[in-house]
Amino acid sequence: MGARTRARRRALELLFEAGQRGLTLSEVVAMRSDDPEYPMKPYAVEIVDGIMSRRDEIDEIISTYSQGWTLERMPAVDRALLEIGTWEILFNDEVPDRAAIDEAVSLARQYSTDDSPKFVSGLLSRILDVKPTLT
Repeated sequence: MGARTRARRRALELLFEAGQRGLTLSEVVAMRSDDPEYPMKPYAVEIVDGIMSRRDEIDEIISTYSQGWTLERMPAVDRALLEIGTWEILFNDEVPDRAAIDEAVSLARQYSTDDSPKFVSGLLSRILDVKPTLT
């Protein structure tokens, strides 16, 4: 498993924990950043910081292009993966767009429902299709 894949998984864990515990991302990052057994990956911090700085915009984009699904109705893991994938596609030029989608789908296979990989792939592909109108 590559360093960025591990960092994405760590970012997923942080986003999921914040949502489940009703904490802000900042609170969870502060609590977890000093864990000597599971150190914070720099790219995980970059992802979380990027999502925190643009969360309203990212969530609005996800809401706009997810047909028939509100953010509240989505499984928490899927929502977090969509935030990570959307941030990488729209705001991180260092990651190829298809790699961002593939990584999100792979994590959905590991950590979410049987239907999640197809849902995550479809929605992130739709966001990639409209990317020129969003940036």
